[in-house]
Amino acid sequence: MNRRQLYDKVLGMLLGSAIGDAMGAPTEMWTRQEIRTEYGYVDRLDTMVREPSPEGTWDYNLPAGGTTDDTRWKKFMVGFLLGQKKGLTRGGLDAREFADYFVGQYTNEIRQLKATDGFEPGPYEAGIRRMAWLQEWALVAKPYAAGDLQAYHDALNRFYGGEMTCAGMLYAPVVGAFFPADPARAYRETFRLSLFDIGYARDISGLTAAMVSAAMAGNATPESVLNVVRDVDPHGFFRSRLVGRSAYRVLKQARAIVLEANQLQKGDVNPAKITFPKRGRADTLYLARAQRAYELLDARNQDLPFHAAEIHLVNLTALLLGGFDFEKTMAFIINYGRDNDTTGAVTGAILGAYWGANRLPKPMVAQVIKANRALFGTELEALAEQMTEKIMARHPRE
Repeated sequence: MNRRQLYDKVLGMLLGSAIGDAMGAPTEMWTRQEIRTEYGYVDRLDTMVREPSPEGTWDYNLPAGGTTDDTRWKKFMVGFLLGQKKGLTRGGLDAREFADYFVGQYTNEIRQLKATDGFEPGPYEAGIRRMAWLQEWALVAKPYAAGDLQAYHDALNRFYGGEMTCAGMLYAPVVGAFFPADPARAYRETFRLSLFDIGYARDISGLTAAMVSAAMAGNATPESVLNVVRDVDPHGFFRSRLVGRSAYRVLKQARAIVLEANQLQKGDVNPAKITFPKRGRADTLYLARAQRAYELLDARNQDLPFHAAEIHLVNLTALLLGGFDFEKTMAFIINYGRDNDTTGAVTGAILGAYWGANRLPKPMVAQVIKANRALFGTELEALAEQMTEKIMARHPRE
């Protein structure tokens, strides 16, 4: 892969993730009925009416292309990787340095909040959001960085209430792109840095990175990306006594859902029960099959939408049903609701790496680049450029 091709895929990963985040941001955590009532069928970026929050948007009512923490995590991870000097050719990325990076970023936000001046509440509220975004993570990272294993263990099991969250999945795609076409290494590096995951959520984070890495290959196919869930298992989850590999069972569930949904034929479709796009021609049969897949997914919902296994299941189901078509797959995820911006960011990163930036929908690309630059000072193209240079430095002959 030459430099131009690598840059296109790195940028594709960042843009695809940002598009998925921006598509889901207006309806994050909504039900399907709420989405239908307010927006109809979502198949493009739209403005939003929502209050800011630490894990959500950082301002009121962002324009189309505005993003949440799902895009901030990609920027955060790029920043960490750009600062790495060790572990790029031998050994691996340093988990303690990663923990230190969290503590440093959190400490910096506290410092900036303390330096806030003036009477108006806005700057203080903004500073608190920036600090609170990292506070759960910093409480886990600090004892890990200090080598206090008991305190780390205690903090990890309090992290977001002890839920099996999608923590590592938020930054795993960047690691996957950082080790292109090497899914086994992408998995190992992400697994090492998954300091905030418990149980098989850590396996899912590793697989998320591995899928992005596989998608970065110039000869990638849908099968080569999906087969990662079966073929990449450095830590032997398949050999787990009595349980086996839960993350692989999720893929089997996704395949079963799509197989059943695809049994629907034109004669089975009731158009009155389908929400159609407001613009363009609609594939009525596909929309009916998507609706059936939603119903089957509902039966497997976790207690919390940001459970790693739920994000993993919706991601895989969308990829299978949508056939790796970017717009169709993203629309499926967003209209399902639940934690749709996080799932959209994960799937968008995989598909963005697979297709490359040049083959993503140009209107959406333009919107997320413009919005992230204007609203947050995030230059997605510059991040991709810097990351490409860092990757190429490991492979100077390519």
